[in-house]
Amino acid sequence: MRLRSALALLCLGLTAAAAGLAQDDGAGDVFPFPVHQSVLDNGLKVVVVPFDSPGIVAYYTVVRTGSRQEVEPGHSGFAHFFEHMMFRGTEKFPQAAYNDALKAMGADSNAFTTDDWTNYYIVGPAPELERIIELESDRFINLRYTEPEFRTEALAVLGEYNKNASNPFFFLHERLREEAFEEHTYEHTTMGFLEDIQAMPGYYDYSLSFFDRFYRPENVIVLVVGDAEPEQVFELAKRYYGGWERGYKPVEIAVEPPQEEQRVAEVDWPNPTRPHLMMGWHVPAFDEETSDVAALDLVSQLLFSENAPLYQELVVDKQLVDFIGGGAGFRRDPYLFTVTSRLRSTEALPEVEATLERYLEGLKAEPVERARLERIKSHLRYDFALALDSAPSVADLVAEFLHLTTDPESINRLYDRYQAVTPEDVQRVAREYFRAENQTVVRLAYSEPTSPGAPASDGEGAGEATDSEGGE
Repeated sequence: MRLRSALALLCLGLTAAAAGLAQDDGAGDVFPFPVHQSVLDNGLKVVVVPFDSPGIVAYYTVVRTGSRQEVEPGHSGFAHFFEHMMFRGTEKFPQAAYNDALKAMGADSNAFTTDDWTNYYIVGPAPELERIIELESDRFINLRYTEPEFRTEALAVLGEYNKNASNPFFFLHERLREEAFEEHTYEHTTMGFLEDIQAMPGYYDYSLSFFDRFYRPENVIVLVVGDAEPEQVFELAKRYYGGWERGYKPVEIAVEPPQEEQRVAEVDWPNPTRPHLMMGWHVPAFDEETSDVAALDLVSQLLFSENAPLYQELVVDKQLVDFIGGGAGFRRDPYLFTVTSRLRSTEALPEVEATLERYLEGLKAEPVERARLERIKSHLRYDFALALDSAPSVADLVAEFLHLTTDPESINRLYDRYQAVTPEDVQRVAREYFRAENQTVVRLAYSEPTSPGAPASDGEGAGEATDSEGGE
């Protein structure tokens, strides 16, 4: 995979840029492409990144609303639900006509919702860019759907939840958040609370108000990456989005109070599966102006990359777990540094938890070896460079930072922070955040029903493992 990505960079004439990214001193911007930006009178930001992908453009619409904004009791899950409704069509382009237009141009279209944002994307032919803009602007300005259509989609979302809930990892993640958060909307997952999803069919009018509040130009960023001329994109954006009226109504999101004691939950899983473990520690929101977020990201590499000592001990040498991974990710509000693992047996649980604690205490006790830290920093820059191999890959990276800060330059500032992190910074954040009173633990296990005198046995895994990312 990485070899193919590297060859793609060479073919696209990016050799010099990629080589610059990999310098040991980390000098220069990590993002090598020019970024052009314009803001329409109605507040819509348009970002264009010309990229050498002849005939191909990636068209992303970043809506800076996710489940984080679901502050009204009884209405969790609406950001994700509304992602579904956005494909219901308009008077000009009903659902079938919209789909037929994309199919005719050979475009790929989809969307996803997270806690912090919702993203709609089309990857298609550059000569059809105006047609793409016409289709997307129309549904964002003129979305229409009936109450029966709304109810039908609400039942589909409930089915999606029930499917996800059959996976131990989903249930574990849901329970961790419920335990770790008391005030902030991160308490519920992007899917929302089950009881709220079940009640969705009765909230047609609320759904219309959701669209009216959050799907407004001041809360949306249009990103175009690929074979596109910035001035042409800006002109087309004015033509098709210029009439979109302002009206974004931000909500007040509760601040989560500091956690003052460890929280532990035990989950009995009804079907045979191996035991699962998830831990979370409260950590700061994304911030490229200080070193904490960057240092915590480096901690995830120090502990969970495939050649990290912790990973080697638990997965390779002792084979106590199928996998283990962890990290904080980037969030707009303070979230969790989460560790997830699936164990070989229930009996291994105490040793796995003790081993993780031992390595965390090691980070606190003394600064990590500087040479090792520098290797990880270099690896992050290489990985970033190798990911810049297609228009949608570049758009994925830029969109991630647009939803966080609205500023693509945040990419370069973050990687500058990585380069500035010292062993002492790693030691400091380990001491500050990986404290018992700041920790939430959720354990999930299946206990097979036993007859009198018969021992219980562990079942095989029903959850699907995912590889931990990164490496040194």
